[in-house]
Amino acid sequence: MAFLWRATTALGVPASDAEDLCQEVMLVVHRRLQEFDGQSLRGWLYGICLRMASDYRRSARVRRERATEALPEPLLEPTQPDEVDARRAEEKLRRALDVLDDDKRAVFVLFEIEQLTLREVSEAVGAPLQTVYSRLQAARAHVKGAFSAQPERRVSP
Repeated sequence: MAFLWRATTALGVPASDAEDLCQEVMLVVHRRLQEFDGQSLRGWLYGICLRMASDYRRSARVRRERATEALPEPLLEPTQPDEVDARRAEEKLRRALDVLDDDKRAVFVLFEIEQLTLREVSEAVGAPLQTVYSRLQAARAHVKGAFSAQPERRVSP
C-alpha cells in the first residue's frame, strides 16, 4: 500500500486524502481483479491509481478549496541542514510536478519515482511506448528547468 500512497501523493492528491484514495484504489482492484492479464501487476495498479488520482483532482471537493496564502515554513533546528535541503528539494519537485499536465506528470512519476520500466508505464497509462518516451523527455526537461531556475539555499549551521 505504501507504493500506492507515494503514487497518489506524487500525482497531486494531498497527503491528508491519500490514504482514503488508496482504500478506494484497493476496492477497485478487488472488483476488477478478474480483468488483470498477468502482465505487470505494478503497472496495472498504477493505471488504476492514475485514473483515480485524476478523478480526485477534478472532483468538486478539490475545486472548492482555495488557499488564501502560503503557510509559513516550519521552524527547524539549524543543525539539520541536510533535512532542510531535502524538504526544500521535495517541495520544489512537487511544485514542478503540479505545473505539468496529467499525462506528463503520470509518466514522470511512474518512471522516475516509482521506477517502473517504460513498457510498464506504457501499459499503465494506455499510451504507445514512443509517446511515453516523448512525454518523459518533456517532463524531465521541465523538472530540470525548475531546479536550475532557482538555486537551492543552503542553511548554514
